[in-house]
Amino acid sequence: MTSKIICSSVSKIFGTEPEQALALLRQGLDKDKIHSETGQVVGVENVNFEVSDGEIFVVMGLSGSGKSTLVRMINGLIKPSSGRILIDDIDVASCSEEELLSLRRNKVSMVFQHFALFPHKTVAENVAFGLKIKGVQAAERRERAHAVLEQVGLANRADSYPEELSGGMQQRVGLARGLAADPEILLMDEPFGALDPLIRRDMQAELLELQRSLKKTIVFITHDLNEALILGNRIAIMRNGRFVQVGSAEEIVGSPANDYVAAFTADIDRSRVFRAKSIAVEPQAIEAGAQVDDAARRMEDLELDALYVTDGDKVAGILTYRSAIEACRCGTKIVREVASHRFPAASPDAYLNDLYPMARMGLPIALRDARGRLTGVVPPQAVFDKLAGAA
Repeated sequence: MTSKIICSSVSKIFGTEPEQALALLRQGLDKDKIHSETGQVVGVENVNFEVSDGEIFVVMGLSGSGKSTLVRMINGLIKPSSGRILIDDIDVASCSEEELLSLRRNKVSMVFQHFALFPHKTVAENVAFGLKIKGVQAAERRERAHAVLEQVGLANRADSYPEELSGGMQQRVGLARGLAADPEILLMDEPFGALDPLIRRDMQAELLELQRSLKKTIVFITHDLNEALILGNRIAIMRNGRFVQVGSAEEIVGSPANDYVAAFTADIDRSRVFRAKSIAVEPQAIEAGAQVDDAARRMEDLELDALYVTDGDKVAGILTYRSAIEACRCGTKIVREVASHRFPAASPDAYLNDLYPMARMGLPIALRDARGRLTGVVPPQAVFDKLAGAA
């Protein structure tokens, strides 16, 4: 997949002699030691990452970790002390002011935690403000503003003023303003941080829904690990200006890189992180037209309590060992005559939270793709082991 953003060996030193601090960093001194010796502050240290086209890349860290400094360097609001930041083929760290202005106008939009809406302008005027700066004519500005307000569910509030809106609505206006210029990249610096928990969850869901259709490249900054796990295709955990781990939600929670990350993830609801496919095993199935006694012998050989029944490439049912033995006693010959059409099934991308009620039935859970084909099986015990952190 094409990389939209590439950050290579990016560091930021705040102070009058950054080269002195960079030299000490290369010698292995930490930021506290450098500050005590030089008075220089290490904001970001030797960060490397790439963001693919259409990806949501989340940078998560506590206050002072360097995450906001990093996103402002990507936007060119802060110049890095060393390293390169490429957006497509343009190095934000060294490009001209004209190139940087063009990037901000045409490729990159930023959404902040504080909405920064103009109180004397209507919602539509706030959304269209960036387009006005670009020189877009009034009629087109209005049309595009209404289009993005429709996307965020606020078309009916276009002529309202910010003070007439709730906090969540105001943040949606901020998001709409970022989308109005149809940017390729959205930089979002704690955009939901000022919202109460319920509205925050609604905004997270809304962003994911928008992303399904818009497919923007998003760098999302947050201090909330749960938010990072919900939103990120990949997540970077940042501490003291450095990335300590980069990976998917499952990688971060399942294989923390160190004690710091492990402590962060200790209380995470694993059922909302891991997906069914992460614990699936190769499916064992038998054709609907097979003999029941063959099915029974196969279950004995494989030490299984049940086999899925297929008809062509589709799942047709499930046959338990108990049902197979009983059918053999009664003289029933063909699997399709005995198989049950009621069986637990889920998508490979289903979260374990959705599988838990099925696992309690004691039957293996069939994972089916969009065409109904059997792609894997989840043993019930595997669900409980994963939730307990044993797998």
